[in-house]
Amino acid sequence: MTKILVIEDELFVRENLLELLEAENFEAVAAENGKIGIEKAVSEIPDLILCDVMMPEMDGYSVLTSIRSQPATAAIPFIFLTAKSAKSDFRQGMDLGADDYITKPFTRAELISAIMSRLSKQALLRQYLTAKKDIQTLAPEIQIIEASLRRALAEESSELELCYQPIFAVSSGEIIAAEAFISWNSSEAGTFKPSELIPLAESTDLILPLADCLLKYVCQQIQAWNKLGVSTIPITVNLAVQQFQQDDIVSKISSILAKYHLEVKNLQIEISENAIMSDLNRAIAIIDELKSVGIQSAIDDFGTGNSSLIHLKQLPIDTLKIDPYFIHNVAHDLQKSAITTALIQMGHNLNLKIIAQGVSNDSELDYIRQKNCYAMQGSLFSNALSSVELEKTLLNGALK
Repeated sequence: MTKILVIEDELFVRENLLELLEAENFEAVAAENGKIGIEKAVSEIPDLILCDVMMPEMDGYSVLTSIRSQPATAAIPFIFLTAKSAKSDFRQGMDLGADDYITKPFTRAELISAIMSRLSKQALLRQYLTAKKDIQTLAPEIQIIEASLRRALAEESSELELCYQPIFAVSSGEIIAAEAFISWNSSEAGTFKPSELIPLAESTDLILPLADCLLKYVCQQIQAWNKLGVSTIPITVNLAVQQFQQDDIVSKISSILAKYHLEVKNLQIEISENAIMSDLNRAIAIIDELKSVGIQSAIDDFGTGNSSLIHLKQLPIDTLKIDPYFIHNVAHDLQKSAITTALIQMGHNLNLKIIAQGVSNDSELDYIRQKNCYAMQGSLFSNALSSVELEKTLLNGALK
């Protein structure tokens, strides 16, 4: 039976939702606040989560941040229920990783339609990610998804769009860089956020075309900004594992920078811990080569991989990006605070710039200020921006 977790602080609304879901033959689990909701998400592993946005102590945005930061719950479909209908509120939830956003009051049909749509998409993705490579064994819907993505990449379709997560200096609040992602708005297969698109591509032979597309789109956009006279900031791109393992990856990056007449300072490279540890000696050589041509590099989502202090000491990287899991609720979780403090101190001892990811409230900001982090990313200062929105930000000098 499909299990749905309802996180709602108002008793009347919560009980109505439970009754409605049970009448539709779902197994419904209730949580009266965000903290309990997170605990039940981890212990119950529901098939879908319905969560109110406005709740005391911990709002729905904080709940979603925590859910998405934990491997066991990161992929669970998440639908916000809220009376807030402003576009900015909608964007905030979707940028944090929500799958849908239903505005109160809603009808029974609207709720069930949203639930079934997300469950159907999740089932298709699960089948796709666990199926054999032979596309003929897959359901017609899955074949459409793969064929559509392959075509979009081959044609460099406008369905593939860039978005950016700004990076801010902790000391001044000034935007100093932005991390680029790519999403897919398919007319045939629907919308795929970066968190869905990347594993979809990784399960096929499409991750390299997708990664190359991201790198090319970013360089094209920087060149366009340069031609317009827009004062740009460094854009960071996370290399896929398969991309990082290519023998000629540094020459490829240098070539694309030259093709679009960009300086090395325009682009920065991020690499996951697991990509580095899959072949440490080779990773050291590649990062050294990047540094030799003037390209800065960072370890992304540090703390969740399998590297250690001795390995980190060997790597000629410039920046350490602390995984959002270690930042979420760090000011109120003594155990997490101790671990995160040690990670930050380790980075400082190696003269690395420390970027805290997933900063979503003032207490987390106060913590990273006290720990002298260099920069931060997260919804407290800005959600993800489109190319147009980032351009306006750069032109207006906003987000400072």
